[in-house]
Amino acid sequence: MPSEKLTELAVRKAKPSSKPKKLTDGRGLYLLLHPNGSKYWRMKYRFMGKEKLLALGVWPSVSLIEARKISNEYKLILKSGNDPSVVKKNQKLTGHILRSNTFGSIYEEWLEKKRQEWRPNYFDDVKRAIEIHLLPDLGERPIDQIIPTEIIAVLKKIEDQGKYEAAHRARQKCEAIFRYAVISQRCVNNPASNLKGILISPKKKRFNYLDPKDLPEFLIRLNEYDGSIITKLAIRLVLLTFARTAEIRFANWNEFHLETEEPIWRIPDEKMKMGLMHVVPLSSQALEVLREVRRFSQGDEYVFHQLNNPKKPMSENTMLGAMYRMGYHSRATVHGFRATASTLLHERGHNPEVIDRMLSHKAKNKVRAAYNHAEYLGQRRLSLQWWADYLDFLMGSKNKKEILEEEGKLKMWYGGKLL
Repeated sequence: MPSEKLTELAVRKAKPSSKPKKLTDGRGLYLLLHPNGSKYWRMKYRFMGKEKLLALGVWPSVSLIEARKISNEYKLILKSGNDPSVVKKNQKLTGHILRSNTFGSIYEEWLEKKRQEWRPNYFDDVKRAIEIHLLPDLGERPIDQIIPTEIIAVLKKIEDQGKYEAAHRARQKCEAIFRYAVISQRCVNNPASNLKGILISPKKKRFNYLDPKDLPEFLIRLNEYDGSIITKLAIRLVLLTFARTAEIRFANWNEFHLETEEPIWRIPDEKMKMGLMHVVPLSSQALEVLREVRRFSQGDEYVFHQLNNPKKPMSENTMLGAMYRMGYHSRATVHGFRATASTLLHERGHNPEVIDRMLSHKAKNKVRAAYNHAEYLGQRRLSLQWWADYLDFLMGSKNKKEILEEEGKLKMWYGGKLL
C-alpha cells in the first residue's frame, strides 16, 4: 500500500524527537527533521545501481509544493540518463562563474587592488562615484556582454545632469575596469576605450587667486574677521605654509614636530596629492598659529576639527565660506593663495626650484621625486620665514629693513643673488 503523501499542515506541525526522523512524501522525496527543529528536504534516488542523496533546500524557505517541483525536475534529468547530483553541481559552478563575471564583481576586484596605491580620500571618492554613476545600470551585467552603446547611455545620463567632469571621470574609471577585465581574461575587448570624444569637454577648473598687490587689504580683512577663530587660523596657516586646503583640513597633531630646533610639519604620502611625503619647515609665525589653535582644540587627532565633533575634520567648504563672508566670492579661493605666493616669490627672484618644492609640485625626475621631502629644506625654511615676515610687513608689524635682512640671508644661499 503506497504511503500517504505529506501536506503543508503536516510539515508545519511536525515535532522533533531525540533522533533525526524522516517524513516521506513518496517517490524518493522526504523531509528530514532534526532534533533542533530544523527541517530539510531530501531526494533519494539510484544512479548506475548506486543509491544517492540530493539536498533540495530547507523548509519553510522551500515549501512542500516547491520541493515536489524541484524533485520532479531532477527526476526528468535522471530519466534522460544523467546524474542529478552532477548536474546540480555544474549548475552551481556556472552560476558562480556568471555572478563573478559581472561588471560589479570585477569592479570590486579592481578597486581592492587599488587600495594600496591610492590615498584613502581618493579611494573613497572613486568608490562613491562608481557606485552612484556606474553600478546601478552596469553592476549586474555580465562584463563580456556589455557593448559601447550601453556605456554611452550611462555616461550621457551623467552628462545630462550637467556633470561634465563627473562623466569624464566615470568614462576613465570604466575604461580602467574593462582594461583589468581584459588582462584577467574575463572579456576580450574594452568597449570603453574609444569613447573619449563622445562627451562634452568640461571647462578647466581654475582657482581664482589674489593679485599680490591686493594682499594687504586681504590681510586686514582676515585680521578683522569675526567668524570662527579656528577657521581664521586655518586660513592663516594655509597662507604661511602653501599647503593645499585638504592637507590643512586633514592635518593631525602627530604630524607636527614643534618642540625642536627646526620645527617641521611632516605630511604623510597618503595625504598628499602627488602621493609623496612632504616636509614643511615652520616659520615662527606658523608656530604661533599652531599654539593658538592648540588652545581651542578639543582632541589629539585633527588640528582643525568640526566645531561639535573633534573626531571629524573641518568640512570642505568652511574656509571658502569664510572667504565669501570677507567679500571674496568669485574673487579668490583659499587654494588660490598658493598661486599668489608663487607669483610674488618669483617676482622677488626666489629660486624657482625651491618654490616648486615649497608648493610640493611633482618632480619630473622619478629618482629625484623620491627625495623631494628633504630637497632644499634649508632654503625652503629661509624662504618661508621671509614670506611670513613679508606678510607681517604688509600688516605693518615688520619694517622694510628686516625684510631686506631676510633677503640678504637668502642671497648667501644662492651665491650673492636670489636666483
